[in-house]
Amino acid sequence: MSEKRPTAGIDELLEQVRQGYERVEAPEAHAAARAGEALLVDIRYAALRDRDGLIPGALVIERNELEWRLDPRGSHRVPEATGHDLRIVVICNEGYASSLAAVSLHQLGLHRATDLVGGFQAWREAGLPVVS
Repeated sequence: MSEKRPTAGIDELLEQVRQGYERVEAPEAHAAARAGEALLVDIRYAALRDRDGLIPGALVIERNELEWRLDPRGSHRVPEATGHDLRIVVICNEGYASSLAAVSLHQLGLHRATDLVGGFQAWREAGLPVVS
């Protein structure tokens, strides 16, 4: 009979996974994308994108397709998925789901994947570009 292990709640899980990489703030993500040093990936679902707008130049990949689209060796990858050294900044609405997504990308070998602190809402609050 196996011993039952205690489980972590989502807050503890987020704290644990975020220790494995350095998250970025909106101005840093914006500067890196403008310099061609990072790929911004918006994982918000369509209703949020329709409601709040889009980040110009961000690649839209909904969360349920993320790993398939960004795996450089995958048969369903997007052209932007050029290699495992690609710096990817995952953006969700408020910076929670993106943390779990970034860790999943790390598991695929995308060791420079990170996420945006505060998500799209922080981007918008920083006054960075958004289009309808």
